[in-house]
Amino acid sequence: MLKNLFKPRPGARIGGELYALAVNQARNVGFYTRLGVADRIDARFELYTLHVLLLVLRLRDENTPQGQDTAQALFDVYVSALDHALREEGVGDVAVGKKMRKLGEALYGRMAAYEKPLRDADEGGLVEALARNVYAEAEAEHAPDLARYALTTRAALATQSFNDVLARPAWSEV
Repeated sequence: MLKNLFKPRPGARIGGELYALAVNQARNVGFYTRLGVADRIDARFELYTLHVLLLVLRLRDENTPQGQDTAQALFDVYVSALDHALREEGVGDVAVGKKMRKLGEALYGRMAAYEKPLRDADEGGLVEALARNVYAEAEAEHAPDLARYALTTRAALATQSFNDVLARPAWSEV
């Protein structure tokens, strides 16, 4: 019984690999130079969340247990990475729970704000959400460009096979 407790879960590996792909894309210098995203921890959180959500939506769209499980594994790794980042910043064990609760609320809030416009290809709704969350401005100059990037990426991911998404997601040009 205890040996199963410490046995690695198969989904954790693929979740970690997908998370690394999302983070790598979110760190693309074009977001910060061409699209005017501030190089701050809160703005990076927003870009990480957007990219993780783009992958989660694509994996869920697969409509198979494997797609659902892989999407959940990616999400779980992301939450774990947030916890790890807090601990690396020196947040104590007692405070981690409170901070994770706040981060979790922010994460779910962002995903809710982005999911419907992404699913509906609602550029206006996505611009509004991205301006508010990524740029912290009601009418951010580059929010329409970021929204078009996200919608184009969503469409490109939809054309890929499940295995291709796992290996090399079709991110749009920044």
